[in-house]
Amino acid sequence: MKTWAIGIDIGGTFTDVVALDYEAGTLHSLKVLTTHGDPAEGVTGGVGDLMRQCNIDPGHVRRVVHATTLFANALIERRGARTGLLVNEGFKDVIEIGHERKYDLYDLAIERAPALVPRQLRGEIGGRLDAHGQELEPLDPANVRAAVARLVAAGVESVGVCLLHSYASARHERAVGEWISRDFPELAITLSCDVAPVIREYERISTTVANAYIKPLANRYLNALEDRLAALGLRSGVLMMLSNGGLCHISEARRHPIELLESGPAAGAISAAHYGLRDDNAHLLAFDMGGTTAKLSLIEAGQPAIAFGFEAARRKRFAEGSGLPIRITTVDLIEIGAGGGSIAHQDQLGLLKVGPESAGSEPGPACYGRGGREPTVTDANLVLGYLNPDYFAGGTLQIDPGSAREAIGAIGGPLGREVVDVAWGMHDIVAENMAGAARVHVAERGRDPRDFVLLCTGGGGPLHSYYVAQKIGVRTIICPPAAGVASAYGLLVAPARADRSRTMSFRPASGALGELEEAFSALERDARGSLERLEETFGPIALTRQADGRFVGQGFNLSVRLPAGPYAGGRAAAEQEVRAALVTAFEEVYREKFGRTPPDVPVELVNLRVAGEAPPRQRFMPEALTHGAMPRPKAQRQVYFKEAGGFVATPIYERATLRAGFAIAGPVVIEDASSSLVVGPKGRVKQLSTGNLVIEIEGVGA
Repeated sequence: MKTWAIGIDIGGTFTDVVALDYEAGTLHSLKVLTTHGDPAEGVTGGVGDLMRQCNIDPGHVRRVVHATTLFANALIERRGARTGLLVNEGFKDVIEIGHERKYDLYDLAIERAPALVPRQLRGEIGGRLDAHGQELEPLDPANVRAAVARLVAAGVESVGVCLLHSYASARHERAVGEWISRDFPELAITLSCDVAPVIREYERISTTVANAYIKPLANRYLNALEDRLAALGLRSGVLMMLSNGGLCHISEARRHPIELLESGPAAGAISAAHYGLRDDNAHLLAFDMGGTTAKLSLIEAGQPAIAFGFEAARRKRFAEGSGLPIRITTVDLIEIGAGGGSIAHQDQLGLLKVGPESAGSEPGPACYGRGGREPTVTDANLVLGYLNPDYFAGGTLQIDPGSAREAIGAIGGPLGREVVDVAWGMHDIVAENMAGAARVHVAERGRDPRDFVLLCTGGGGPLHSYYVAQKIGVRTIICPPAAGVASAYGLLVAPARADRSRTMSFRPASGALGELEEAFSALERDARGSLERLEETFGPIALTRQADGRFVGQGFNLSVRLPAGPYAGGRAAAEQEVRAALVTAFEEVYREKFGRTPPDVPVELVNLRVAGEAPPRQRFMPEALTHGAMPRPKAQRQVYFKEAGGFVATPIYERATLRAGFAIAGPVVIEDASSSLVVGPKGRVKQLSTGNLVIEIEGVGA
């Protein structure tokens, strides 16, 4: 019997749908415009169309996996629920005070992003724990009930609870949650001990409030999505991609939708690692450019880098500290630039700038003919000949070069430039901005970009990778199969994953190893229990231990992987070996990052972390490409390359016709239904049997 898996990735401009046929080893894909008014409409329409095209029997679909940027956009656009916040007496302004640091020191008109919960919707309650979790003042149920009643009267539909030191003991928050559920069952509740049980008050409150803010929206959307997919006959259940690059059951996503914020970009990084390993390329710069943003992830030893926090809804797109701190486990992604829908404009100095504003899919770029009039990166790429107007999104969307030229011409007049010059300027500015951000990101992690291969995905990645790679100093580019829908494909090769954490101050040299082992064992049981729900399709489960550590007296932490347990229960000599191993694990990572360790200063572990992973039991084995005759180009068109002095007659190949061993020197454009790979005169491209196209650029990275 045939078995299928379906992946769905909602982006700011397009919704990508892919279907894997495990028996045939083939991948099918479809791009449709994102329907912002009702995103589930675009999803079900795209899934239904692809099922009809591929003649998929719903009963043969083994799993459906979904990723979306909807909840991140809800934070950015402030479209979440009316939310209340409960804190200890005297602490309701922490969410506004933050760290009291300006994200732009020299901006005299700086504005902080307004808090998700306005002051009148913040309630204070009695009760207090100390930093060790011991009760200093008991809770008063009547006091809690009255505070929540005031919030309900003000119209809140979701409430976050963040009490002091709940990372040390959750009993006060649990009690408050139970009382609210009993007396106000219609309220959505978020407890900080569930979403961010770690130290640092402001970050914990911010994460808790963000989860509460999007929770009602997420539940409505996920319920509607599940119902609509069931109406198509897809009753196997829905799995959701998390920001950590792993999958969870949709019921967990309903409880903690904050963990989905970076799900789409995380899936892109997972697919990049998967494609790179097909050809034994384990060290990659994963470059994913879509219609709204471009992101970069560092992949080493075949694994995307992991972080334990990021900023959402930044006031200034690239200004650290201008957003909402979110403390969740996430693939370490950096937003490095604009997407295809990003709008070009003239700044106050009369210079050409691109982004951060985006046309999205509604109305979209001018060339879409849907009411957009401002020039976008997609319009520039069309004018330069990089895009085929008759084959955009596989021919499902007709785009108009005349409208693109008109929009770019409108900005070219004030700049005193011709249309083509402005279009090239837009393309070059975008490439330079992305390359600059990428160089900084790689350097901050102590790496040299010349040691990596650039793997490009997204609808815009293959269009821009040729010039971005040169500016970064990378010689080799990989363009995987179906690069334009790589994030959706990543959903279907990703493992199930569960991350758990808690704060515990522990000194390896002198602390009680039994207490450390007990804490780690509890986290492991929790993570394993989450993954066992999916054991029919994912397994076996592997658990790893990590910790955030520091030298005593330092204010910030460094995350390190720890040796496997157990840490206690053996002979005394073995315990000394465990203590030494824990200290060594931290010092090695510290020394790699900073070059040296301070003498005679003890190590302290602050936050304990457990990551559980279970790979898919059924693996997708794509059919290897066979060698064959050199195909003929399907067309030839004028394509602009600055180093060639202008437009060049360039052969256009259909990617599906290429066979293993195909090789050609640039300039060349290779198209498929989801993207177009542009290779300039300095490049040479080769088709591998794994499906990857590899581009070598002359004179780069030497």
